[in-house]
Amino acid sequence: MQLLDLGSRKAHYFETMVSLADLKAGSKGQAVLLKPEEEAEELRPFMASLQLVLLQFPTFRDGRAFTQARTLREYLHFEGEIRVEGHILPDQADFLKRCGVDSVVLEEGSDPALWFKRLKSFSFNYQSLLEGS
Repeated sequence: MQLLDLGSRKAHYFETMVSLADLKAGSKGQAVLLKPEEEAEELRPFMASLQLVLLQFPTFRDGRAFTQARTLREYLHFEGEIRVEGHILPDQADFLKRCGVDSVVLEEGSDPALWFKRLKSFSFNYQSLLEGS
C-alpha cells in the first residue's frame, strides 16, 4: 500500500481497522472504515477516540466521500487523519485536499508525480481551504 500525503497531517499506519457497525457494537478502535452509504454524523459519539477515518470511492463518479470528509472536518471538527481509497483520479487531488482529506491510498502502479502536479496546478481558489488542510 502506497500512501500519498495531501495535507499537513502525516499518514499513519494502523494494524486494526474497524467498521462503523463494530464501533456501535462496542469495539474499541482508533481507525474506522466509513462506507459510502454511511453518514459521517454517525461517528460523532466516537470522535474522541478516533485517529483515522478511511473513506471509500467505489467509482470516481461517486462523490459521497467528498461530503463525508467535509462533514467530518467542518461540522464534526474531526482533527485526526482522513484517508481515501478506491477509484480516485489525480484530477481530484485539489478537491480532496479542499474537503479536508489528508492522504490517499494510491492504486498499484500509480505515479505520485501526477498527483503532485495536479496539486500545484491551481494557484488561486475562490473558496478557502478547510483548516488543517
